Amino acid sequence: MTDTATKTERKSARPRNAAPRAPQKFSFKKPEHQEAGKAIVSLCQTDIIRGAVQVLKEGGDNNLHSHTGMDGFWMVLKGAVRFYGPGDEVLGEFGPHEGIVMPRNAQYWFESCGDEDLELLQVVAFDRDVKNERVDVNPQKFDVDAVERHDGRLRG
Repeated sequence: MTDTATKTERKSARPRNAAPRAPQKFSFKKPEHQEAGKAIVSLCQTDIIRGAVQVLKEGGDNNLHSHTGMDGFWMVLKGAVRFYGPGDEVLGEFGPHEGIVMPRNAQYWFESCGDEDLELLQVVAFDRDVKNERVDVNPQKFDVDAVERHDGRLRG
């Protein structure tokens, strides 16, 4: 398959002359009655960027994995997190207002490592010319879609 054919099959980015999207408002509030160990509060999304806060009572990310078409920005709002790469190499331990950028195809996983619940801001950007897929290096420990999901978008 040629590079041109690959791009044609993918959903194209918004045309330059398309009407601008309406601004999106959001507010993060930690879920009051979180039952699962992990919850995700969706904040906003367009065709090229998405923002969310992951709230972890304990534990963390599922397994060593990467994303083929998505770069991720992670910043601790509250608590502490430890990010790992291949072979469980520690990439860094971060507290409030610290974090890491994870380029697409970089392998990683993370875990909460503080005494309080972790609130982790996640902002991701998508490469519109690459199909984004999650690539699991190790088997998943739990269903990644089974986390609690909350909506932080404000209406009106």
